[in-house]
Amino acid sequence: MAKIPVHLQSYVDDAFPKNVILVGTVLENGYAQVSPRGSVLVWDEETLAFWDRGRGQTHDTVQNGTKLTFYFRNTDLRDDGTLPKGGIARFYGTAELHLDGAVRDRVYDKMKQPERDRDPEKTGSAVLVKIERSEDLSGNPLDGS
Repeated sequence: MAKIPVHLQSYVDDAFPKNVILVGTVLENGYAQVSPRGSVLVWDEETLAFWDRGRGQTHDTVQNGTKLTFYFRNTDLRDDGTLPKGGIARFYGTAELHLDGAVRDRVYDKMKQPERDRDPEKTGSAVLVKIERSEDLSGNPLDGS
């Protein structure tokens, strides 16, 4: 499994609100569904997580086993050379839903407060995504260190 580079993990966790991560899925009609997700966070070195509030086409599309793409862009990382090609990283992985339980609770608790405020009744669910590939803008693998 590909790892989420250690040197990028804090940037991913702190992407919201300035550099919100986009999450892409494929709809039944073959079109891409791309949605901003302020709740994306690093779960562990091989897994991203996000909170699904239960509305919209991304919610309707994501099931256990769904393939997802995360698009992260932070121009500060381009400027300092961390991600020199546009300040962009892509992460590809497979979803695992957590409709209840400890994982769901922990993802909710780890989100930034403004994201928790958008679901104060905690009606959503957690999605863990095991990352299979991570790359820069040119498709080169990201260094896992």
